[in-house]
Amino acid sequence: KLKYSPIDELDNKILSTALPTMLNLMVVPLVNAVDTFYVGQLADPLALAAQSAANQCFFTIYFLAAFLPTITAPLVAEAIGKEDWDTAKQRVCESLFLSNVLGGIFSLVLIGFPKAVLRMVLPPSLADATVGGAMTALDYAVPYLRWRGLGMVPALFSATGFAAYRGLLNTVTPLKVSLVTNLLNLVLDPLCIFGLGKTGIKAPTMLLRIWNGLGASGAAAATSVSELISSLIYLRLLLRRKLVQWSKLFKPPSLTSLLPLIQGGLAMLLRQATLNVAFISAARRAQMMDPTGVSAAAYGITMQIYSLGVVAHLGVQGTAAALVPSSRAIGGDDAARDVADRIFAWGSILGLVLAAVQWFALPMITPWFSPLPEVRAAVKGPAAISSFIHLVNGLVFAGEGTMLGLGSFRDLALITTLGVGTMVSCLASPLGQSLNGVLISLAAFNLVQGLAVTVHHVRISPLRRRGFKLAKGQ
Repeated sequence: KLKYSPIDELDNKILSTALPTMLNLMVVPLVNAVDTFYVGQLADPLALAAQSAANQCFFTIYFLAAFLPTITAPLVAEAIGKEDWDTAKQRVCESLFLSNVLGGIFSLVLIGFPKAVLRMVLPPSLADATVGGAMTALDYAVPYLRWRGLGMVPALFSATGFAAYRGLLNTVTPLKVSLVTNLLNLVLDPLCIFGLGKTGIKAPTMLLRIWNGLGASGAAAATSVSELISSLIYLRLLLRRKLVQWSKLFKPPSLTSLLPLIQGGLAMLLRQATLNVAFISAARRAQMMDPTGVSAAAYGITMQIYSLGVVAHLGVQGTAAALVPSSRAIGGDDAARDVADRIFAWGSILGLVLAAVQWFALPMITPWFSPLPEVRAAVKGPAAISSFIHLVNGLVFAGEGTMLGLGSFRDLALITTLGVGTMVSCLASPLGQSLNGVLISLAAFNLVQGLAVTVHHVRISPLRRRGFKLAKGQ
């Protein structure tokens, strides 16, 4: 006779890892939402459009290197599962070295050539447009992206530190770091954007100009400062845990030692490149819809709201990426399969909850982002569609995390390419002519991803079997 236990030891292990990770990741979009709130108070839709475009450009470049921390977590988890601390230290140092090199290059690109980077997203019709003022979208976006670019290296360093702790199955310490640094961001936001109530005065020096506020780009400056503090905290923590050695941070690793990162990194880089194509295409579609910036602002707000749920799913993904290899190293495929099956179940439950919460919360939170009625009206449809995407995201992120934990990087890249192909095809169709259509295209991408990772888990992966084990029974 079957005995159903709602919460057992395995569930507790999953939840104790996932919940702090979710809270940690949730802090960032919440702070970004505050950034959007303050920029929205400038009452210029072009400022919101510029912020959306600049952030899209930053993360497009950032994610070209962010595959390193993504791969680091399962590699560290596997090494710790085997009690091989030297290998764990080596993986962390290698990832930090490469993150610093790539981050430095990308930072120089963003600071030195912001207009060229922004042209990926901002069409000429919007870049040079003005709405009731002298500033164009490009005037807002260029300094914003430059300030944001200063945080590239610290952001990658912090992401690697977080990945190392996730590999240790310690998600509480990163949560504390995130809370402290993002609280700093919240304090700096109004100071950097509005100054001390003297934003209308033209100061003669850079110091006084900063004192009087940087306008919309002040949000980016506040974020970069908080990321710098976060990276310094992680450096100290990793030194204390002896997962970092000063000499290895500045010494290029050998090709042999880099092989595990390279093998997974190339596939993950291909995956991220295809994702960049999809999301740049979607952002550019939104930016091209009208020269007033209303559609672009509405798209940015929609994605901001949607990202609040996505980071919860990323917590599930990170949990799978850490627990699956750790359980496999200790208990073999059977133990890893039990963990993966249960994470699929929890991911599906989370998707249902997030879809319902976002749907019912939209009337309350949408007005918070902009005082402009035309922007609020444009957000309603796309934001409603995005809430339903969470229904399938539960499978998507559980499956992706399991594949990361198993090292199935090539298969994950192929699945992502299939999903991106579907999304780009939808964007090229009449669907791409409206904001609702852009979000439907995103939904198609996630649906293909969800189906593909589920089939991979059940029929193709090393953990394959018929169906999921949702509860213990005998």
